[in-house]
Amino acid sequence: MTLALAISAPAQTPAPPVSFQSSVRQTALLELYTSEGCSSCPPADAWLAGLKDSPVLWKDFVPLAWHVEYWNNLGWRDPWSSEEFSERQRAFAAAWHSDTIYTPELVLNGKEWTPLIRPKNGPSALERESGMLTASTTDWKHWRIQFEPVGNEKEHYQVHAVLLASGLGSDVKAGENRGRHLSHDFVVFKLAEQYLPGQTNIFRGEVVLEADADKQQGRQLAAAFWVTRINDLEPLQAVGGWLADPKAANKLKL
Repeated sequence: MTLALAISAPAQTPAPPVSFQSSVRQTALLELYTSEGCSSCPPADAWLAGLKDSPVLWKDFVPLAWHVEYWNNLGWRDPWSSEEFSERQRAFAAAWHSDTIYTPELVLNGKEWTPLIRPKNGPSALERESGMLTASTTDWKHWRIQFEPVGNEKEHYQVHAVLLASGLGSDVKAGENRGRHLSHDFVVFKLAEQYLPGQTNIFRGEVVLEADADKQQGRQLAAAFWVTRINDLEPLQAVGGWLADPKAANKLKL
């Protein structure tokens, strides 16, 4: 599946070039499935937001917050929810032979994660070496991807890309969180996926990120990328980072 997302900037304020590169050691992919309609979710959202200050953010782990839509029938529609994100969660449940999905749910490196205490600085990178993943762009829209797996791998890979926004918030007027102001970080907007053709153990491709400009206005933006085998949910390597602070994002009129 390939889904295009749009970031466009006026000609007089072009987006600066950006490049993210992982180490050879595998970076953890941390996913939170959440909803503004769920009264149990705000503590998990707050914990994820606290990871913005982690000294190993983007180095040891890449965080994603997927807002699901199956709570929307309780009177409050989560403005960042998507049925596509719920389907991703259901795909994990099917892979685990589970009939249940729930929020808040944490998934770490493709596996359900239920730590007794959520670590203050986030999960640690894995000890195994998986390969180097690089994502670079000159316009914030067309991203060049390169994956160099460890060893002489004879696999087929695909890259997954998301645009993230932090500093989001809602004054909830109905549902389980009625009357609360909720804040969110690392919120996924849309997902783009693309096959990575390879030659001599280097796999290269391009993925296009486009998103609704009004949803990002003045927010702190980030992009994240991860590689899997074809039709597999388990990430092999991840990379990501900030694109701009709120002032820069507002200047670019994203």
